[in-house]
Amino acid sequence: MDAYRQLTGAGTATRDAARVTGIARATADRGRRRPSPSRPSRRPPANTLTTAEREQVLAVLDSPQFRRRRPAQIYAALLDQGVYVGSIATMYRILREDRQIQERRRLARHPTRKRPELVADGPGQVYSWDITKLAGPVKGSYDLVRNS
Repeated sequence: MDAYRQLTGAGTATRDAARVTGIARATADRGRRRPSPSRPSRRPPANTLTTAEREQVLAVLDSPQFRRRRPAQIYAALLDQGVYVGSIATMYRILREDRQIQERRRLARHPTRKRPELVADGPGQVYSWDITKLAGPVKGSYDLVRNS
């Protein structure tokens, strides 16, 4: 690849450099366009929130008034008050970075209920209109009456 770059840098046509080095032009071009790890990453956007602004947004999101609300509800309530701290996406991004993305509402916790199970270990103990899957004394065996 270095030989290809030297040839093209010296003014050799890409087609001739590819033929001499045996490297396809598409491969060389792909390597040139692909970002290398040695290149510095992109600069942050100019409108990035400062640390103080992020802390202010987080303080608003964690305030007792908004603790149990979703960012969309907080955004609407703040706009009604004439306050703008950031977009809904910004609120979600800050919560995600602070590891607070979870259900913010109070949810009812229903107790787990055990399904009733009828077990027969002898004849005449359980009556059912369909006994094809009636639990018996042996697990996995649904046959209560055995021919002797």
